[in-house]
Order: sequence, then structure tokens, then C-alpha cells
Amino acid sequence: MAYISFQPKDYFNTKLYTGNGSTNAITGVGFQPDWVWIKHRGDTHDHNAYDAVRGVTKMITPNENYAESTVSDSLTSFDSDGFTLGNVARSNASGGSLVSWNWKANGQGSSNTDGTINSTYTSANTTSGFSIVSYTGNGTLGATVGHGLGQTPSVFLTKRLSGTSSWGMYHQSTGAGGFMEFNGTSGLQSNVAYFNNTAPTSSVFSIGTDAINNTSGSTYIAYCFAEKKGFSAMGSYTGNGNIDGPFNYCGFKPAFLMLKKTSGTGDWFINDVKRNTFNVVNTQLYPNLNAAEENVNATQLDILSNGFKLRGTTSNALNSGNDTYIYMAFAEEPLVSSNGVSATAR
Repeated sequence: MAYISFQPKDYFNTKLYTGNGSTNAITGVGFQPDWVWIKHRGDTHDHNAYDAVRGVTKMITPNENYAESTVSDSLTSFDSDGFTLGNVARSNASGGSLVSWNWKANGQGSSNTDGTINSTYTSANTTSGFSIVSYTGNGTLGATVGHGLGQTPSVFLTKRLSGTSSWGMYHQSTGAGGFMEFNGTSGLQSNVAYFNNTAPTSSVFSIGTDAINNTSGSTYIAYCFAEKKGFSAMGSYTGNGNIDGPFNYCGFKPAFLMLKKTSGTGDWFINDVKRNTFNVVNTQLYPNLNAAEENVNATQLDILSNGFKLRGTTSNALNSGNDTYIYMAFAEEPLVSSNGVSATAR
């Protein structure tokens, strides 16, 4: 039996493109994206992200704590097969080599009243397990917000829009007693004030009183992900400090893989199959840094038909003995697809 009844590329896709320093219609995504995350591969421009809930030209920066900014020449439209850009260098420098990671939700969405805070908009795709939620904080410990997924999210990210504050991540492997700082290098930071030490449910996620997700009167955006067998996996592993590193089963061949050490400091890492077209994979971009793409022999892994395996590295970054790491992965193809064809190795 097929793991999923849809094609992963219809809900997540990585798109590489070349900037032109002018109006640039990027096509080939395969769907109208609702969250677009862009990084210039060859320069130290900041990451930049846009979503259909907040609307075009509304930029946030994954590697920084900046408030949302309106940039008229940034992303100017979400299109049926991609998106259109203006001349901002971080997303469209002339001659630049850039990457975009694209997820499909459900357009701008509508208000969700499941929680104690009514969302402004909740754009939920229950097929792929992804939603985008905007809301205004009330400063109350234990407030809840509806995510619209109909199943419990395994990961959610929150970002304050109306003021400076770090990005906060809840991951099911680290629990709700603390958070991971998405734009930093810290390991798990323990404090019940972040998510009220309460795991999300099939209808809501809980927030505390910290600026990362619930200052009274501040506006926020949240990106929520529920695991879907054959499409997405959010797990953890323990390093073995050996060049024959741990294997992690996903149930699919990953198209996108993000990893981070939780038991201590270290950068975040993103790999994808468009920039890394064969094994060994070591072409890194860093969600917490504006650094250009680089090949790092100390951070090597293989993308396999059913997951990924650390290899050739004993580094603190990805495979230090007895240290713990989290990951988020999205599929290129499931181990068993809807057409009955098994995923192939690289």
C-alpha cells in the first residue's frame, strides 16, 4: 500500500534560479507556494522569507531577530507555478545563484477560533500537514492558538513580527519544557515560559509569556508541521562519534533535510537534493547565518531511498559521540509511492 496518495513535489519543492537584478518571474516550482524561503548561495546576504498569510513584500529574516519589514522590491507576487521578485539583492542579485524552498499551505486562510487566542489567519493544508498561523499575543501564560491541521504538529516555529525577538522552535523530540533558537547556535534552552511546558494537541499549540511568542499586543507568525508518513519526518538521533555514523529512517528519500545539535552549541544545517545532486552530501547552508554556501568535509551524509546516514564525520556539528541532534525532512519520493514504484537510491 502506498504511504501517501499525492506526489511530494506538489507540496514541497526546492527551486534553484539565477537573479537578474530586475523583475524576475521564477517558474518551475510546480504549485503556487504559500511559504517561500530564499538564500543567495554565493554571497553573505541574509536569508529572507515570505508567506501568503502576511502578504507580498512582507519580509522576515530566518537568521536574525529582526521585526518584519515591508520591502516593495522583494517578493511581489505568489504565482501559479512560482513567484515574482523585484530587484532586492538578497533574493534577486544580478547573476547571483539562489535557492528557494517552497511549501504549499492554503492561501491566506481564515480566522481559527479553536484556541484562547483567535488567529487572524490560519492557512492549513491537512493533506501535507503544514499550516501558517498569524495571531496577536495576549501575554497570558498558557494561551493557546489553533493551527488547523487536525493532527498534532511535530514541529512549530514562531516569530514576532512587530518587534525584535528570536525565532522559537518547538520540536517533539525536545519537548515543550524549552525551545530551540532558530536564529542562534544554542542547544535546547529550558524554560517553561516559552510553551507553558505543554505539548501541542490536534487542534492547538500552547504559548507562554516570552517575547518569542506571546507579548501582549505584539503580532506573530507561526509555521506548523505535522508528520505525514512518506512525506515528512521530524525526529532525533544520538551521535556515535564514528565515521560510520547513525542511519535515520524517514520512510522516503529526503528532498530537504535540516539538522541541529540540541545537547550543546552548534550551527543549523540545510541540505537539499537540488544543490547536492549526488552522495556524499556536504554542500551546506546555515539557517542561523548569512554565510555563503560551502562544501564542508566535516559535515557529510548520504541521502538514501528510505532516509539518511551520517558518514565520514565525527564532528561536533553532526555526529559527536553521545550528543543529540534533531532533524526535519521532506520527501523527494516516498519509499512506496502511489504508483507502486519504490523510491530509488542515488
